[in-house]
Parts: sequence; structure tokens; C-alpha cells
Amino acid sequence: MTPHARRFGAVALGAAVVAGCAFGRHDPASALRARRLMVPVAGLRPADVPDTFADVRDGGTRRHQALDIPAPRGTPVVAADDGTVLAIRTGGRGGRTVYATDPERRFVYYYAHLDQHRPELRKGTWIARGQVLGAVGTTGNASPGTPHLHFQVMLWPDDGRWWAGRPIDPRPFLLLPGTVTESGAACSRSTPTALRAELPDTGT
Repeated sequence: MTPHARRFGAVALGAAVVAGCAFGRHDPASALRARRLMVPVAGLRPADVPDTFADVRDGGTRRHQALDIPAPRGTPVVAADDGTVLAIRTGGRGGRTVYATDPERRFVYYYAHLDQHRPELRKGTWIARGQVLGAVGTTGNASPGTPHLHFQVMLWPDDGRWWAGRPIDPRPFLLLPGTVTESGAACSRSTPTALRAELPDTGT
């Protein structure tokens, strides 16, 4: 190969790599697939998760835009991905809830209707995939007789209002069975102070 051909090949390869990186930044589906999400309820496989994302609610006035994953009350709810806790909330339609984000803050994970959440969880706490966040329940507007986890994935919006991002159907991206895989090291990690300062104060 001539020096000119080698230079041309290197330039073409570099352009392809740059294009691929740009494509990844603007392709949420590829980015979410790369996160290899775990089913957020211990003991369930991806095939066990019902498809409820497009269900209509409130007499047809709104779409569900989340997954309802039924399980016995008290079943461990585990983190679908590594990341950081954004907020712990109690009250409203979701009842006891946990908001979290992935390490790159591209996605927001919302876990709702928890019977209880892990007491040591705080805004800014680092969590590991498979770490127990709480337990399946019926708090909020869930029917008392149908314990389940309401699990939603949203894109982190450009305006920073992470609680109001665009929902994505997470079911095709649940690749790993729900498994408690936490370690003491994962539980003790915390988010750097600089990042904690950027997280909005939403209360508990």
C-alpha cells in the first residue's frame, strides 16, 4: 500500500469513528441497549414482564407510558442500572418512589408504588445494578390488591427537568433477569460533591 493510500485509509477510519460516536450520542435506543438493563424486580426474567407501556388509563384520557411489573408484596425491587439516586419521594400517585439516573445522566429511572424503600438511600447516593432499592407494594394510587412495581424510563431532557423527560418503552431493553447482586462496596459508594451540587432539591 502506498503512503497516500495509507493516509487516506486512516482519514476514512477516523471519520467513521467520529460519525459512529456522534450517532451514539443521538441514538437513545442504542445508548439504552448498551446499558444492559436488569429487570428491576428480583426473581423475574425479561420474558416475565408484561407489556403495559401503551395501555390507556383514567378512562382513556392518558397513556400509561411505563411498565407495571406484578410481584408479591415485599419482593425486592433492584436497581435496573448503575447510577445515582436523584430523589426519594413519598406521596402522590406514585406513593413511595425512587428516581435514579445512569452514570452519564442520559436516562432517568423511576420506581414507584414501593411498600418501602431502603432507609439509607439519599439524593446523590451511588447505586449498583442489582442493589436492593426497596420492596414491591401498593402505595400511591395502586390498587391494594395488586402489588406491582411501576417502572418508567425517561430521556434526560435538555432543560434539566429530569422528572419530566420523554418516556421510552423499557421492555425491549430489559436484558438481564432481576437478581440481587449488591456488595458492601457498592452500597458505600457516594456521588462526588460537585455532582451532588448539580442535582435539584426535590425533597424526600
